[in-house]
Amino acid sequence: MSTFDYRNIPPELLEALLENPYESQILVDAQGIVRYMSPAYKAFYRLSQVDAIGRPLLELIPHSKVPRVLETGNAEIGRLFRMGDKERIIARIPLRDGNGNIVGAVGKLMFWDPEKVKELVRQVEVLQSRLNYYEKELKEVYRRRYSLEGVVGESALIQEAKQVAIQAAASDLPVLIIGETGTGKEVFAHAVHQLSSRRERPLVHVNCAAIPNELFESELFGYEAGAFTGASPKGKPGKFELAVKSTIFLDEVGELPLSVQAKLLRVIQDRELERVGGTRTLNLDFRVIAATNRDLKAMLSWGKFRQDLYYRLNIFLLKTPPLRQMRSDIPRLAFHFLSFTRDRFRPHSIDPRAMQWLMAYDWPGNVRELRNALELASSLAGDGPILEEHLPMEIRNSEGMTAVFDGVPCSLKEEIASAERRALRRALSLSGGNRTEAARLLGIHRTGLYQKMKRHGLDAGAEI
Repeated sequence: MSTFDYRNIPPELLEALLENPYESQILVDAQGIVRYMSPAYKAFYRLSQVDAIGRPLLELIPHSKVPRVLETGNAEIGRLFRMGDKERIIARIPLRDGNGNIVGAVGKLMFWDPEKVKELVRQVEVLQSRLNYYEKELKEVYRRRYSLEGVVGESALIQEAKQVAIQAAASDLPVLIIGETGTGKEVFAHAVHQLSSRRERPLVHVNCAAIPNELFESELFGYEAGAFTGASPKGKPGKFELAVKSTIFLDEVGELPLSVQAKLLRVIQDRELERVGGTRTLNLDFRVIAATNRDLKAMLSWGKFRQDLYYRLNIFLLKTPPLRQMRSDIPRLAFHFLSFTRDRFRPHSIDPRAMQWLMAYDWPGNVRELRNALELASSLAGDGPILEEHLPMEIRNSEGMTAVFDGVPCSLKEEIASAERRALRRALSLSGGNRTEAARLLGIHRTGLYQKMKRHGLDAGAEI
């Protein structure tokens, strides 16, 4: 029984609620006697409130269906009803007391004109069309961004990874992608999904490293209402439920707690799960792709990863190679990434000396680090070529610069030009941009300084 005291509601507020012009209504008791009628009904039936109250509704409106609601106890929402000479959209709702007994019913006007409903339907149709269009465009964006054709590289290792991706896409078996940070594991996961028969539905991405341990089970498997403190009163589906008819991508799977690994194994094997706090078994159709930069085999020996789960995930093993093992692809990747920054910074080329730095560096951050380095270099280069001075300091300090790749060292002319460029920049930096002082430090005439600055594409603006 409710403890709310309706007598606390100000009478003028209740009166305003009942007699507002936007929600006309008739209230009857369990015997079908009118107990209230909105003033708006006078225009339809030429009855005043005083004349209507206390009389049987069917006596006033013989074709009313509100008494039927009293008999059946079933609400009737969105029904057509003739009021006067026009049809209106109404709702008939039974009213019950605290014990569930019907004590009356209300007939409410929902729309003054059926054309309003038609207009609402048209708006919904337009929104649905827009949604379908955006979904189609989003799929196309993902297809272009994450297709296998978008994986740049011609080295033997990258070609091997592409071949495994093609084979895995033709199956529904689990895929395990291993590789260092920044080697494109997520790109390959999306590529496998886009090539598979499940590509019409979006891939469900789960970053296992970003989920607190206490929330793993509820995030992956969902939970029922009231399963734990703070849970949604309606419950919540987990990521596996969202991945029905699609693919679930368990990124950084090596971060899963052992307790979750055991349940995950059962879900993958049986294709069924129970939500946290639930007893109902859900049968699901999904495909699993997992990825990690951890050494799972070492984790097996340490007891940090379940052996049975490892072999269940490791059906198709796809290795994403580190950039240092595919140096021949660095120029191709570099110009590919520059194509994304061209509209902003318009770099025309990469100086041979700068390219040699790129080839010499070991790239601990792999392809991701290469892209970040080129975005920085592009911003510094502006409209000119990317020079070695534009590259991040950690790249230019790498010990591998002494190596010579592909048997093609820089020419003496290039070495001299690079040294001269560095000397000019150092002098300008030490002089605070004062060209006269920079020329004095270099032991040359100021005119000669301007000529050399122009030759090397350095700014020759006004003297500071």
